[in-house]
Amino acid sequence: MPTTAKDGDARMLGNAVQEEQKKNARPSRQINVVLRSQETSLSVSAASPAAGEAAEAAQAASKTSPVPETYAEIQKEMEPMVGLDHVKSLIFEIYALLHIAKMRSEVGLQAGSHVYHMIFKGNPGTGKTSIARIVARLLNKMGVLSKGHLIEVERADLVGEYIGHTANKTRDLVKKAMGGVLFVDEAYSLARGGEKDFGKEAIDTLVKAMEDHKNQFVLILAGYPLEIDDFLMTNPGLPSRFPIQIDFPDYTVDQLIQISELMAKERDYSLLPQAVFKLRQHLVEERASSLFSFSNARYVRNVIERAIRYQAVRLLGQYPGGVPGRQELMSIRPEDLKWDKSN
Repeated sequence: MPTTAKDGDARMLGNAVQEEQKKNARPSRQINVVLRSQETSLSVSAASPAAGEAAEAAQAASKTSPVPETYAEIQKEMEPMVGLDHVKSLIFEIYALLHIAKMRSEVGLQAGSHVYHMIFKGNPGTGKTSIARIVARLLNKMGVLSKGHLIEVERADLVGEYIGHTANKTRDLVKKAMGGVLFVDEAYSLARGGEKDFGKEAIDTLVKAMEDHKNQFVLILAGYPLEIDDFLMTNPGLPSRFPIQIDFPDYTVDQLIQISELMAKERDYSLLPQAVFKLRQHLVEERASSLFSFSNARYVRNVIERAIRYQAVRLLGQYPGGVPGRQELMSIRPEDLKWDKSN
């Protein structure tokens, strides 16, 4: 059948509608947020796909929205941190929540009462303590915490030697943390001794303090991922008391190299290309052989600090009575990199 002018107009109109639908179609959202590299991904929330979209939106907003002066200093502090993309976006989420709550309150709406106790899961040297300090300062700037300081403790600081001693020690530390953050590293060690261990008394005291002093201090429990998960299962009421749980994955080798170069630069040193190559090979081997004990950025820091000492010894030997040039004083050579298995 021959095509009429009316058929041609209809076909053109149909094509135009289809093109418009393609333009307005909402792109699919990926639930997993990539942390530090494409090799390591983490589901933001296994139960709620909306949480993944919220994290993506927060990350996009933190990069594209005008940054208020209150948050600018926090953002500036986090910018040089390698990786930690999901952690940074979550910090922005907390800021946005507090900022909007203040706006709601100013126009007579309910601001709501939120709990900011947190769980940090990750191996050593993955940035947990640094982020805890930033959280303390952010909550202080936003008026949640009156001081914004950080008290870092471990089992020995909380657990006493006799009945009643633990509760007193723990309450004293909570008192020191008032207005700030109480950061308990290797928190799972409090539950290792079983029912008769004094660590359980420390846990009970901390839980009571969380109830008695809501938003007067923030408790952050940190430690290895598997051990922290086991620890939370020892008390059915614990998980619900920590609505914010953040995973700190291990750094990739590329990120560790980037961190090492930044650490050297901060001290006015530079790694020569041959030294970078040697360090990269060592990190690959070390990570493979220390799957559960590798200390990430902490390990790299020890390597760099040791290299600086060896460089000093080398230069004194090469220039007895003389002065090395500026470039030589700055350069870390392959022979300055030596490994100590005690790292």
